[in-house]
Amino acid sequence: MTRRVRPVSHEDRLTLVEHLDELRNRLIVCIAAFGVALALCFWQNSLLLEMASGPLPAAHEKLLTLGVTEPFTITLTVAAYGAIILSLPVVLYQVFAYVLPAFSEAERRTVVPMLILAPLLFLAGLAFSYFVVVPAAVGFLLGFNDSQFSVQVRAQDYYSFFSMTMLGTGILFEFPLVIIAVTRLGIVSVDQLTANRRYAYLSMAILAALLPGVDPISMLIEMVPLLILFELSILLARVFGKPGVAGGLSRPSTQER
Repeated sequence: MTRRVRPVSHEDRLTLVEHLDELRNRLIVCIAAFGVALALCFWQNSLLLEMASGPLPAAHEKLLTLGVTEPFTITLTVAAYGAIILSLPVVLYQVFAYVLPAFSEAERRTVVPMLILAPLLFLAGLAFSYFVVVPAAVGFLLGFNDSQFSVQVRAQDYYSFFSMTMLGTGILFEFPLVIIAVTRLGIVSVDQLTANRRYAYLSMAILAALLPGVDPISMLIEMVPLLILFELSILLARVFGKPGVAGGLSRPSTQER
């Protein structure tokens, strides 16, 4: 049985069975990478939990659990989120290696830099969320009207809030790639984006409000990089976002004939 774990050439002709066989093998590699990362994260779960609780004030470092199974299930959940982040480069490579043969050489010169930039932007979003967004949100929410409440932080709620905020901010940092993609495909032009800035700013405010942080402080903090990324996206789109010409994006690949 032939196993393909490397990109095929743009000129190669593959049957449907060969495509499915390649897809299956790449899925096996992704699952194996996630499994190894999960085992590693679960082994180092104390370090992960300590890092995740880092933004909490000293008075709330000992989190509350209400069930017999909660310590185990929460630890496993946090380890799974950590495994997703650790295995992400392998998963992205397998996805890109599977779809890249469909692109011509001219298309690859546009696509490959964006694929390299995607994980870097995601990691930048994680770092910004961990060091800026989460501490500000936690400080504001736990300190809000604290004289009227006996505040106890439940582990399940906090780690869910922490994980979703981190992943949400990381995904939002992919915004420049979306802008470049839609301009490259000719869906919208750079001039249209520039002329409709106010609608883009409104959309970014809505996206920031949809993140787990429900307080205005974290929403404003999350909006700042989104505004910067939007303006950066326009600059990048002027350089890389010109729609493809004949022989470029519009030319079908050998596999499509």
